[in-house]
Amino acid sequence: MFRSKFAAAGVFAALMMSTSAYAQDIRIGVSAEPSSMDPHFHNLTPNNQIMRHIYEPLIFMDSKQAIKPGLAQSWKVVDDTTWEFKLQPNVKFHDGSPFGADDVIATFARAPDVPKSPASFGAYIRGKTVEKVDDLTIRIKTAAPAPLMLNQLAQFGIISRNSKATTTEEFNAGKAAGTGPYKYTEYVAGDRIVLSRNEAYWGGKPTWGKVTIKPVKSDPTRVAALLSGDLDVIETVPTADVQRLKKDERLTLASALSNRVIYFHLDRHREDSPFIKAKDGGPIKNPLNDLKVRQALSMALNRPAIVERIMEGEAEPASQFVPDSYTGTSKNLKPTAFDLNGAKKLLEEAGLKNGFKLTIHGPNGRYTNDAKILEAAGQMWSRLGLDVSVESIPSANFFSRASTGGAGGTPEFSLFLVGWSAGTGEPSDSVKALVTTYDKNAGMGAANRGRYSNPKVDAITKVAITTVDETKRSALLAEATEIAMKDIAIIPLHYPLNTWAARKGFAIEPRSDEYTLAMSFRKQ
Repeated sequence: MFRSKFAAAGVFAALMMSTSAYAQDIRIGVSAEPSSMDPHFHNLTPNNQIMRHIYEPLIFMDSKQAIKPGLAQSWKVVDDTTWEFKLQPNVKFHDGSPFGADDVIATFARAPDVPKSPASFGAYIRGKTVEKVDDLTIRIKTAAPAPLMLNQLAQFGIISRNSKATTTEEFNAGKAAGTGPYKYTEYVAGDRIVLSRNEAYWGGKPTWGKVTIKPVKSDPTRVAALLSGDLDVIETVPTADVQRLKKDERLTLASALSNRVIYFHLDRHREDSPFIKAKDGGPIKNPLNDLKVRQALSMALNRPAIVERIMEGEAEPASQFVPDSYTGTSKNLKPTAFDLNGAKKLLEEAGLKNGFKLTIHGPNGRYTNDAKILEAAGQMWSRLGLDVSVESIPSANFFSRASTGGAGGTPEFSLFLVGWSAGTGEPSDSVKALVTTYDKNAGMGAANRGRYSNPKVDAITKVAITTVDETKRSALLAEATEIAMKDIAIIPLHYPLNTWAARKGFAIEPRSDEYTLAMSFRKQ
């Protein structure tokens, strides 16, 4: 009898330990897979949100993108072109090595120039020189005032000085370590990323013992996995399912308006654009270089219809780079009103009454309903009189081709759908990255895949990003935005409403930057 009771107690204890361990695990379903586990390979949300668990920036941003201390515990402006940062003491990398100034210097040296990077972090780093004062103090110098220093330092993670020469392939294999709340455990491309709690984390004990992140590109499959209990949390709840899931007592949902704009880039650097032809299939001078044609394309898009029918009401029509609730935006810009007859008239005035042939491209599964949006835009432009073909492409292949897939390493496509999130919490990085003249060495136009160029936009932006006075900087950014939008530098469509869903018992803190982080969830 004693042995039976003892055995039963042992089984009960084991069950309790198992339940306790399971309660410390979280399984998260994401809509897109990272293209690498190298923290500096690709400045893209699916990559950045995974990396943020492992590699930390000097500056943190909270769920509303407010500035917080990160690996830098404090800072001060020494003079107009010098910032001094005190680093957090007693921080260790996952391999046990101490964190200090030399690691920051190594990161600044590596991050802007990772080989084969589709989109680097150079825009946040170039033009800055890091000097070591002591092991826990650095100074960052710039040629001109850098009012967005803190916002920019929040965009990339710090690696160990021992990892400076680590290759992307070695990062993918888990060779390097960060300082974050979770450690790299396993990466199986196409299936899962597994992280484990950093028991020695400097910021306190992380919530979860084990974090399993599952890329599930199919929206119905992701929802089904949540409902079946195979996942605890999912991001990017399909717009068609939001209202239904809100009524399900087994679930909790939370939403936030994204700072991401979904938009079209237009080829502005070629006279002979590869996916534009005359109606008879012959060559045609690139019509996208004509303002009236660009205006017609924008006017022919029925944004409210896209929001209501394609996005199921889970978005807002866009007029500029970020919603006008953000500082530095223009209050004068409104979403372009749908006017098909007006668009046809503009096309006729441009000498293209009969239209032209156009193939439009976009990713399939990167953004909410991206393939459907692409199809809808194609239909709307067909009504304008264009012969439109639509090609949606898997994300990894699409972004490579959209960035450097063309002749001479230029963007391949003529007109293509993409999205951009304002990581700095104001439109400065959007304007700088998307519509200033492409200049890799200067860190300008880093994501300007249409190669748009306007000297006025360049000049105003360069002044804005060095203007410390927030009121003046905001006015300059609004002015640059207005010029670019009136010139149809890009064609903005909408800002998505991002929704997360979790099993009952999980609390969700939604983020405006769209990042899905294990740190944003907790057990109630």
